[in-house]
Amino acid sequence: METTQTYKAEDIQVLGNIEAVRKRPGMYIGSTDLRGLHHLIYEAVDNAVDEALAGYCTKISVTLHADGRASITDNGRGIPTDIHPKYGRPAVEIVMTKLHAGGKFDKKSYKISGGLHGVGISVVNALAKSLEVVIRRDGKMYRQHFAQGVPAGELETLGESTETGTTVTFLPDPEIFPITTFHFDTLAARLRELAFLNKGLAISILDEHDSKQHAFQYEGGLVSFVEFLNKNKMPLHNIISFAKERGGTIVEVAMQYNDGYAENIFTFANNINTIEGGSHLAGFRTALTRSLNTYAEKGGMKDKFSSEDVREGLSAIISVKLQEPQFEGQTKTKLGNSDIKGIVDSATSDGLNTFLEENPKQARLIMDKIMGAARAREAARKARDLVRRKNVLNGSSLPGKLADCSNKDPAQCEIYLVEGDSAGGSAKQARDRNFQAILPLRGKILNVEKARLHKVLSSEELVIIITALGTGIGDEFNISKLRYHRIIIMTDSDVDGSHIATLILTFFYRHLRSLVEQGHVYLALPPLYLIRKGKAKYYVLNDSQKDRLLKEIGEDGVSVQRYKGLGEMNPIQLWTTTMNPENRILKLITIEDAVEADRIFTILMGDEVEPRREFIEQNAKYVVHLDI
Repeated sequence: METTQTYKAEDIQVLGNIEAVRKRPGMYIGSTDLRGLHHLIYEAVDNAVDEALAGYCTKISVTLHADGRASITDNGRGIPTDIHPKYGRPAVEIVMTKLHAGGKFDKKSYKISGGLHGVGISVVNALAKSLEVVIRRDGKMYRQHFAQGVPAGELETLGESTETGTTVTFLPDPEIFPITTFHFDTLAARLRELAFLNKGLAISILDEHDSKQHAFQYEGGLVSFVEFLNKNKMPLHNIISFAKERGGTIVEVAMQYNDGYAENIFTFANNINTIEGGSHLAGFRTALTRSLNTYAEKGGMKDKFSSEDVREGLSAIISVKLQEPQFEGQTKTKLGNSDIKGIVDSATSDGLNTFLEENPKQARLIMDKIMGAARAREAARKARDLVRRKNVLNGSSLPGKLADCSNKDPAQCEIYLVEGDSAGGSAKQARDRNFQAILPLRGKILNVEKARLHKVLSSEELVIIITALGTGIGDEFNISKLRYHRIIIMTDSDVDGSHIATLILTFFYRHLRSLVEQGHVYLALPPLYLIRKGKAKYYVLNDSQKDRLLKEIGEDGVSVQRYKGLGEMNPIQLWTTTMNPENRILKLITIEDAVEADRIFTILMGDEVEPRREFIEQNAKYVVHLDI
């Protein structure tokens, strides 16, 4: 890639100021919750990655300090420190205090950039209680301090330096963020992703609170990414990978089928995770379906494969790097550049056709996989028709076990998926009939990690859930028909209850994922203990809460009742602790990291025993309570 040697103050263009950032932070970082908090680190890291894309940075480190600050260090060129010709101030000060100030607009200093708008580091500065930037360049080391986006001193020279690069250290402002503690695992997942996407770039993270650390560097790039995706699965062939450049746009693809049924396709544009897809995903899907059908036709196969058939069990990464990305969609994570579709289509067709022609034995394995998917799709269609003839899936006949609510506005309604008939009976008595529906589930439901859709449709309990929700499933899924906007999984607080909850969550993640992504799925957190002292009653969720409470109230005259299951609670207790919106505790199920979510579901619910054993050993120390 062509690189530009100069990067000086005159390369910094300024398009605005930062006064509005503190008033409306959500406009710039999406929200002020944990996601927005982490976005501050991502902005600083993205600047360092842009230096790597330009060919100047090989190493990035993130440190979470014990005092709540975060530091991001790179060995790039260092932010310019000379005087800006228009503003008469050091360029670093302009970059840190002016919105839309940076070297990414004219494509001279950065040909390709993840930071699109130049708002990144100035927004971080504006939303930080304090920020320090240290720069190493031109044989010197410089430093400047800021407070809530405003310079707290002049740029000073600290001394000599033989290195180059930038270190940004900041403390999130508690006036802006309700929670200011960074989440190590969330950050590590994004840094791992960036290391995969930028072959050879070394990225590390250290948490000084508990000395947790990770170091990421993948010389295989996207090939290493696909290896990671399929680590606990059974791959069917060697990883297919190819790259193409056209008109300054770079397309990289790596893909591999496994013996599972889940589709895992992740797309990126300039290192940004385009979770809503876009033109690059459309180009890949079109080429994938066409190329595999053409190959099958040449081989004398009469089957016509659908797009769903050719994506079953496929793990793939599509990464494009382009000069002027256009993002659309609600979260600005959908690539809109229309020309990218053709470029990715062409690259995928060429790369996939070459692999199939040169590797006939592996191509046969892929064809067998797709034919199996096509047969399963036909079986699912027949199973769906059979169920529909019973007037079930279309919602015209609701399950007899369902105790529906009287309110018909889905936004106001919620449904409890309750483990066991006994608990279901208590829940029906406890509920507010106006907006709470109850669906009792009997026994452990099907593990869909090991089952295709036609198997799902043969499971009575799963069909009952699908019917009650009203959305349908598979290619007939329609989220606008959802009958309850809150779906609450309520199981016992023991190991069996956790297992059943995991089975239900696996079903939602694999077959009704949109419901999770759009924030409709919750876990109820019923108490494990009822503690009485005199007339006072205390409900606690786990052993650590119990021990803490007993220390506070003393153990004299205290009785402790441990609930073995929801069925042990009478309706009043169940309403008070787990169903009353004023008192209950619900956990919203979100997908912060789809790669990690897929990995954990595969480990917990898949066929491989060894990864599950390792996972349990590594995470046993984090268990809050254990029922034996």
